[in-house]
Amino acid sequence: MTKKTNPTPAPEALSTDVTFNFLQREGGPERLVSEAELVFPVTAGILAGLKLVGFSLWKSPEGEIYVTFPSRAFGIGQERRYFDYLRAIEGGNGAAKTLKDAIVAAYKVQASTGPTA
Repeated sequence: MTKKTNPTPAPEALSTDVTFNFLQREGGPERLVSEAELVFPVTAGILAGLKLVGFSLWKSPEGEIYVTFPSRAFGIGQERRYFDYLRAIEGGNGAAKTLKDAIVAAYKVQASTGPTA
């Protein structure tokens, strides 16, 4: 299995202080487009030098690209549930949608311009 990393700056709507790394995996699931990491620069305060991993970009049967966030599966009886690692501070999912949209936009920029690394 090979891994290619292509760092792409975040769109202006999110911030220029983060970078997305897109990891291409050979032999992965058919609809997996890419895995992604959110990388924080040295100017990010307490998050400096860290990266948030576990994002995945998938292609729907209709051809649309969507993002899944890092989570952990667990079972309660016969039911399977997921604990999301990245959640909104208060009710609503506006922040999650903004981040998902930024990841897809950054991937589309990287895909249209080709690998940068």
